Amino acid sequence: MSKITSPKSLLAGALSLIFCATAPLSLANNDLPDLGTAAVNTFSLEKETVYGDAYMRVIRSSAPILNDPVLSQYLTELGNKLVAHATGVKTPFYFFLLRNDEINAFAFFGGHVGVHTGLFLNADNESQIASVLGHEITHVTQRHLARSLEAQEKSSTATMVSMLGAILLTIASPQAGMAALATTQALATQAKINYTRLHEKEADRIGMQILVDAGFDPNGAADFFAKLATRYRFTTKPPQMLLTHPLPESRITEARNRATQYPHRYVPDNIDFQLAKARIQVRFSSYSEEAALALFDTQLKKRSYTFKNAALYGKALALFRAERFDEAEIIIDNLLKEDRNNLFYIDTKTDLLVERKANDDAIALLETQRKLKPTSQVVNTNLANVYIESNQATKAIPLLEDMIFLDRQNQLPLFLLRDAYKKTGNKAMEHFVSAESMALGADYKGAIDQLNFAYKLSADNPLQLARIEARIRQFKQSNRALEELK
Repeated sequence: MSKITSPKSLLAGALSLIFCATAPLSLANNDLPDLGTAAVNTFSLEKETVYGDAYMRVIRSSAPILNDPVLSQYLTELGNKLVAHATGVKTPFYFFLLRNDEINAFAFFGGHVGVHTGLFLNADNESQIASVLGHEITHVTQRHLARSLEAQEKSSTATMVSMLGAILLTIASPQAGMAALATTQALATQAKINYTRLHEKEADRIGMQILVDAGFDPNGAADFFAKLATRYRFTTKPPQMLLTHPLPESRITEARNRATQYPHRYVPDNIDFQLAKARIQVRFSSYSEEAALALFDTQLKKRSYTFKNAALYGKALALFRAERFDEAEIIIDNLLKEDRNNLFYIDTKTDLLVERKANDDAIALLETQRKLKPTSQVVNTNLANVYIESNQATKAIPLLEDMIFLDRQNQLPLFLLRDAYKKTGNKAMEHFVSAESMALGADYKGAIDQLNFAYKLSADNPLQLARIEARIRQFKQSNRALEELK
């Protein structure tokens, strides 16, 4: 599916720096070592969930989140594979991508894990990406933010409130938030540094165990650490990840030594990682149209690829971007002959069919895939989009409603559902869905305005009026709660 994004403005690099400035943000685990048990009483799991939801809503309104169903599904499946082997998991995890060439990842309240596209651009294989995710998952399960706040509260009774307020303020207003954080952190700088180092060591150790248990190469962490350390050893401006996750030589050595404690096993690379990387290189990086095509032409000519099919896929995407659709479709058709159920290929094939107005063929392809993968984000999003494009919006509506029910944090189905109601001429529901989308981006006042429009258009529908009234009350309450957190 061609990319559909909502307008975003704030640089994610600044965002991730703040999230990690107090120690990497995290979630909950009540079965903690003695060091962390006090935090359970100070900052409950329920509070973490509230703050996590609020932060995520503000992030959606200000950071360049990728609404790409193919990449989102890949990242979610990879993250959940690791979470399945973690201990102390108390809430669901939510993995999301930010379009930012900086190398970084971060975790915060409520099981949210953000990953920069730059991480994919600089990783060589899936084990390296998985090692970073395992590290961030551990920050969540070991409840590192709550433990850090607990330690800092001992320096000042106002520390916890001011730290949380400063973090949220920074998301919305970086300059003001940085000043607030600087004032708060000055209370116990050395204690904070020591605590953060302990968190990093714990995340390295437990994260590697998760990595191995999930079937990845334990050397993934050390290899990625070493690659970053070598590349940026003499730079005056290291990547964001090295600012929030320092890499002294001892840390790399410890990772190497820890990896040797596990039995050696061959872990083949995963083509899906290489496909995801190619997709990011072409569609979501600083590569120009010409540079993207040259990149994969060079790989194919010199055979400097991990998987030839991933290089071919990257070339097909680059050709599509250059509007050389016939050439792109020849490549995709050949790839589908080898792997007819690959969602990366199916997504691009759908785009090509829609481009040449072969909507019926696209629908037939996707309906066949839906029988095999009824809950696939890629298949359902593409199918709904084609229904809307082919003036069959009524068929898209129940499909999108099911997607929203299964994933209430994903804005993309809401964008499409709004378009579907617009196509059907249902203005009241168009405004209602717009309100839901705005609320996910923390714009409760805008959402209430949209609901008021929907209310005026629903005079002949008492049940809908009651539903709208209830939602207005909920959004007013949520807005007050958000203001109180700032």
